[in-house]
Amino acid sequence: MAPRPPNHRKILVTSALPYANGPIHLGHLVEYIQTDIWVRFQKLRGHTCHYVCADDAHGTPIMLRAQSEGIAPETLIARIGDDHRADFAEFLIGFDNYHSTHSDENRELASLIYTRLRDAGHIATRTITQAYDPVKEMFLPDRFIKGECPRCGAADQYGDSCEVCGATYSPTELKNAVSAISGAKPIEKESLHYFFKLGQFEQLLRNWTAAGHLQTEVANKLGEWFTDGLKEWDISRDAPYFGFEIPGAEGKYFYVWLDAPIGYMASFKNLCDRSGLDFDEYWQKGSETELYHFIGKDIIYFHALFWPAMLHGANFRMPTAINAHGFLTVNGQKMSKSRGTFIQARTYLDHLNPEYLRYYFAAKLGASIDDLDLNLDDFQLRVNADLVGKVVNIASRCAGFISKRFHGHLSKTCAEIDLYDTFVRSGEEIAGLYEKREFGQAMREIMTLADKANQYIDEKKPWALAKQDGQEQTVQEVCSVGLNLFRVLMTYLKPVLPRMAEQTEHFLGIEPMTWVNLTAPLTGHTIRTYEPLMMRVDPNAVTAMQDASKESLAPTAVPAAPTALASSPVAPEIGPLITIDDFGKIDLRIARIVKAEHVDGADKLLHLTLDIGGETRSVFAGIKSAYTPEDLEGRLTVMVANLAPRKMKFGLSEGMVLAAGPGGKDLFILNPDSGAQPGMRVK
Repeated sequence: MAPRPPNHRKILVTSALPYANGPIHLGHLVEYIQTDIWVRFQKLRGHTCHYVCADDAHGTPIMLRAQSEGIAPETLIARIGDDHRADFAEFLIGFDNYHSTHSDENRELASLIYTRLRDAGHIATRTITQAYDPVKEMFLPDRFIKGECPRCGAADQYGDSCEVCGATYSPTELKNAVSAISGAKPIEKESLHYFFKLGQFEQLLRNWTAAGHLQTEVANKLGEWFTDGLKEWDISRDAPYFGFEIPGAEGKYFYVWLDAPIGYMASFKNLCDRSGLDFDEYWQKGSETELYHFIGKDIIYFHALFWPAMLHGANFRMPTAINAHGFLTVNGQKMSKSRGTFIQARTYLDHLNPEYLRYYFAAKLGASIDDLDLNLDDFQLRVNADLVGKVVNIASRCAGFISKRFHGHLSKTCAEIDLYDTFVRSGEEIAGLYEKREFGQAMREIMTLADKANQYIDEKKPWALAKQDGQEQTVQEVCSVGLNLFRVLMTYLKPVLPRMAEQTEHFLGIEPMTWVNLTAPLTGHTIRTYEPLMMRVDPNAVTAMQDASKESLAPTAVPAAPTALASSPVAPEIGPLITIDDFGKIDLRIARIVKAEHVDGADKLLHLTLDIGGETRSVFAGIKSAYTPEDLEGRLTVMVANLAPRKMKFGLSEGMVLAAGPGGKDLFILNPDSGAQPGMRVK
């Protein structure tokens, strides 16, 4: 721990909780690496900073996955939790505590916050009508219901909105609705639900969101929600549900989004109980400590409205700031399994040094919510040029002379104290950039200093001086200056490259590097024999990582029906009967997908340009759950060629694409090498 500065701060930092339903991938790591760098910087400056996180371990998806595997939810989340901890540890994410929302601390705090809100008049109850699965005997969340849009008739739409026409509706309005779990037709059933009266906090939230606690673009976005009006928030779910039962409400459970952010408090409470920290000092209303949340821009609504309102209503402090970031793309596009760019953390670790990615993300990250692109060619070039070609190069060029000619002894004085002081003075500007989360700009400043250090060595040419008589002392002085400049650079890079910084400390034989112990250079000091601190990125390893990440989306056999549907005693309702003459009117043609594009504002829709043999058609297809645009271009599909064009919210659709499979990610189209040609009729 660095010495405490005069303006010592006490800081608590969290990252959003990863869902305990699957592995960590590189998209997740943007957030945890960003947060970890900021936390390590604060500690390096001498501040007290605690970094806590946890697995988000409740909800219907976890309950259903555990059932499908024939295990208890507790067994599933324990297994996933172990995997998450291992991945984070190898990426050098330095949590002070990593916990689970399925914990005694979270149960107690969720109950406390709820009862305080209830007793203060911030909770309402009313009976609502919901879709109910009569086979599974459970109420269905909106995303577990599918059917035809009540506005435009589009098939296979979720229970809350239509991806074709953009309409929003309640699940009970869907036509020919089925449960995505059992395939049964849902029935309507009434249930008493509990609501958080968010509207009671509107003025408080208006003031708070405009007071500098959020990025400008986030605050502006929230302004749109204020314009629409803050609605009551349904915080309850009916049994069966994997979560915590609401106090005094048998068979009712906290919605996962209520107890998930309370998991921040629970993880810190667990740390306090083990280490003697004062929980109230950080969470009581009026606390002078600082509280920061790092999150993705997709969960701003929960963190910047519900969460601060819940805290204030329950007599806890509100966050100092919420720092949102954008999404990760790879090679300029959404991560793709077919291209090998949907990369899990474990797959990366099997092939590459985690500090490569830490540095690359740092070099690309700023304080905005802009998306970040991992270009794998640029990744190799930047790591090799900056870390190996510039920073490590300084140490490798100087250390050999010091070890071989001077038994590891640095010169007794610093021959270039003005140059050294210039590097040290740059530390305050770099620190300011770290503080503001402008990591990319900080990396550029550090690499500018690295260029100056290499320029100094190039000008002095110790390798040439070593061949001249009477220049021994000069060689020692030049190389000693070089190693001192390297030490300064590695101090500035320590939040990003903690392992390489630790190796540097061992090589130089020094105490842990901090901002405040750079004032004086190392003189009359003995270093150890230099060993390589970082190797160049191996392009073969990058290729191997991509190959290991690829999944074929082409079916090898006709997919079986979903297990739940096959075993269901209730068959889905059959639509209206048609005659053979009606069916004969359908003109099915082979089409080549010439171009595929995302559709702004549509979670499920892709825009396809199709070649059907000398004619081009524009079609909107709801297949985004299974394919990305890059997966589709050049492939063949079957389309209904004589379907009347239909004007949709996003444009004119001139046909319909056909796909087979149970839905979700399991939708299949033809392969490009199937032997079919565009325009061929399907009989």
